[in-house]
Amino acid sequence: MSDDTGSFKMAWDAACDVESAILLVPHGYTFMIQSTIFTGPCQSGFILQIEGSLVPPDGPDSWPEHMSRHQWLVFYRINELTLQGGGLIDGRGEKWWDLPCKSHKGLNGTVIAGSCESPITMRFFMSSNLTFKGLKVKNSPQFHLRFDNCRNVHIESLSITAPALSPNTDGIHIENTNNVEIYNSVISNGDDCVSIGSGCYDVDVRNITCGPSHGISIGSLGNHNSRACVHNITVRDSLIKMSNNGVRIKTWQGGSGVVSGVRFENIHMDTVRNPIIIDQFYCLGRGCNNQTSAVFVFDVWYSKIKGTYDIRSPPMHFACSDSVPCANITLSDVELLPAVGEMVLDPFCWNAYGSLRTLTIPPVFCLLEGSSDETTLESRTDRCY
Repeated sequence: MSDDTGSFKMAWDAACDVESAILLVPHGYTFMIQSTIFTGPCQSGFILQIEGSLVPPDGPDSWPEHMSRHQWLVFYRINELTLQGGGLIDGRGEKWWDLPCKSHKGLNGTVIAGSCESPITMRFFMSSNLTFKGLKVKNSPQFHLRFDNCRNVHIESLSITAPALSPNTDGIHIENTNNVEIYNSVISNGDDCVSIGSGCYDVDVRNITCGPSHGISIGSLGNHNSRACVHNITVRDSLIKMSNNGVRIKTWQGGSGVVSGVRFENIHMDTVRNPIIIDQFYCLGRGCNNQTSAVFVFDVWYSKIKGTYDIRSPPMHFACSDSVPCANITLSDVELLPAVGEMVLDPFCWNAYGSLRTLTIPPVFCLLEGSSDETTLESRTDRCY
């Protein structure tokens, strides 16, 4: 396959200088592009119309040594860009997943640990007013889409697919990004369908079909004793199926900051392990030491969460920090039944303060009532807003 990087980059640069330009990837053609940075700012109204296919070099052995292995297609300082069409962005990740240094699941559910560089398929830095419509993205070596320091991102009718055991293949990851809408999309992969990192606020996720996957997550947050701030996140009107987790908040011990104003509403679970989970003891592997500081999780609402769960784990799991309790957790109209087997009658709570607006299935009696000195946002010296 010929290398189309130079021609594609020249076409991008030319279109970038023209108002309301359309850069077309025609149907029936496949273009191989090396790791490339597409820079702005561009003139307004730029449309990248993808009807054909874009592919990278086929695996690590074909990747040029002088090229970055951290990302494939990078978009930097772009304002007002629409990526749309019925075409395909194929990350060709199979050979990357099989690297012996790559952390992945082995036989009998064991985890083979390791780390190595592998590229994110599409990464956006310091960009704004981005729109995605109708594209198909598959088999990324690592994350499929990642947004860092972006604002005003609208994603509509996107399809993201990768095998259930493909390592670290998050569908959409956002970090330090705000005013995000992710609507009417289908995602199945080997990690989170959507993962929301530190510095994100005003995020609306709606009508997502997610799974098989690791669910929809806020986090992980607070790694390496970092400060994390996440606010005003809504996940609603969605289906999560055949997944290791449902809706999850995950933080490392030792972090600081606040997660607040989170709404999980009208979500159907189909054979999901851990449908509702807050895990403030998140740890990859072994050797994570107990620490006293933690990200404060406050004001989380679960409403109309219904469906079936895998009985290997409790349907509700609230594991909050020993020193920084979770607070203002609210459950309303939660009905979770076992997909197979007997009902798990003991949802797990640890240092979690909250209340029930309605009776739940299974019943929840383990949330703590009232508050402690640490369970109000005003009391937190490390609050973010």
